[in-house]
Order: sequence, then structure tokens, then C-alpha cells
Amino acid sequence: MLTRLSDETFEQLLAQVGAYDTIDLTDITFIDPFGMVGILEIGRYFKSLNTDRKLLLPKSENVLKYLERMDFFKYCGLYFTGQSENTKNIDKYFRKSYSDVLLEITPIEKSNDIHYIVSKVKKRAHTILKKHLHYDEDAINGFIVALSEVCQNIIEHSKHTGFVGIQKYHFQKHNKNVVKIAVMDLGIGFSGSLSERLSFTDDLEAIEMALLQGVSRHMDEGRGHGLAAVRNFVQNWNGKISIRSGTAKLSIIPAWSWGKAREQNLTSFPGSQIHIMLPEV
Repeated sequence: MLTRLSDETFEQLLAQVGAYDTIDLTDITFIDPFGMVGILEIGRYFKSLNTDRKLLLPKSENVLKYLERMDFFKYCGLYFTGQSENTKNIDKYFRKSYSDVLLEITPIEKSNDIHYIVSKVKKRAHTILKKHLHYDEDAINGFIVALSEVCQNIIEHSKHTGFVGIQKYHFQKHNKNVVKIAVMDLGIGFSGSLSERLSFTDDLEAIEMALLQGVSRHMDEGRGHGLAAVRNFVQNWNGKISIRSGTAKLSIIPAWSWGKAREQNLTSFPGSQIHIMLPEV
């Protein structure tokens, strides 16, 4: 039984959805952008296979309010059947004039979407990143560039579309504010992208080549190396980045965080799932 839905429990979710036609989130008491975007991508994937999945939403009113605040309900009806009783009055959850959301769940389908995403995040980034993460102007600009590069990766390499969502959180355990970024697509994945001109043994090696070595499917100098630049930015600010693609996951983990650096033989899932956490300084 899942009570939290994030990058840490995504594998449990994937293992369940292949075996059941209903995704039961009724006991969820915490969900972050990775969990939300992951749910939508799972629904979108099964929809593309003409296989309907029913979604039972959380009983927690706080979680429902957050889902509404992040625009989750704008998209979940496109991919899932069935309605939980607790969605009938979802329109009563009015938005606060201020929140720590940098970007509601937003589709990435074309280059213009990235311009919109960057513009929207810029408006909120100074308030949230400066106040809660104590980032200076250079760091904020680096954040915007890194976000643009990660989103551009979908347009440039995945040959598909995706979603992005961003939020600020406070980790009580570490007494630390963090910003979480989730970006996912249902494209050809790292193996599919790099295999156009390179050879490697498995999904993990493909991710390593792209993230750690700056290898790209493009032969042109200066093209396709944005992910390595994102890694440098994340590491410079002592952040965490995880990339999952196919059946593997590679993470760069700072001392304050947790997780496994390399994971293989995971449940196969198309595209790429990127998670970034940036801490306050």
C-alpha cells in the first residue's frame, strides 16, 4: 500500500500498474511533482496502447487541494477512466494568492512551450529561489538555463512530448528548503536516441554516456550536450539529479541526500524520467 508518491516510490507504482487495471491512490498522503507527472505519463502510456486504466484519487483533502493547485486535473481526465467520489466538489479548492509553486504541471510539445515555461518560471523564480534557497542572480539565471536545457531535451531527442512540474518544499529532517523539478516524456529514451550513431551495452551505459560524458546523438560540435551542462549546474549547487530511462536509473547524490547511484533491471517504461533537487545555500 503506497502512502507517498515521489521518485522514491515510483518503482513500486510501476510494478503495480502492470498487474492491475486500477491505479489506487486512495491512501496517498504525500505526492510531489515527480509523482504527479509520473501518474500522468503512466496513464498516457496505457492510453497509447488502447488500454484503459481507472484512477482512484486520494482521500486526503490536502492532497486533492495540492493536485488541483498543480493543474493535475486539467490532464488526468484525458488518460484515465472512472471518477472517485472525492472529485465531485474539486472546484471548491480555490487557489491561494501566493504559493511555493514555481510551475504547475505543463505539457512540453513544441519549442514555443519552452519559451512559455521559462517566462512563467522567471516571474516566480526570484521571489522563491532568492527567499527560500538564498540563490544569487547568477544561480537564478543558471537555474533558468538548466530548466530550459532539460525541457529542450524532450523536443531535441525524445521524438515525443512530455510534462514538467516544479515546487519548493521544506525537508523537516534536514531543516532545508529544496526545489524539486520533474520532467518526463514517453519518447525513444536514451538508448533509442544514442543508438542512432553509437553502441553501448544497456540503458544504464546510455544514460552514463549522456549525463557523465556529455555524449550526444548529434555529431555537430556544441549540439546536444545540454544535459552535461545541467549536471554541472546541479553539482555546483550541491543538488541531486536522477535520470531513469528504459530499465535503468542513474543518480548523482550529494551528501545531504540519499538513494542508489546506479539501478538496473527495473520495470521497463518508455522515454525518460528526470528528477532534480536543488537545496538552499
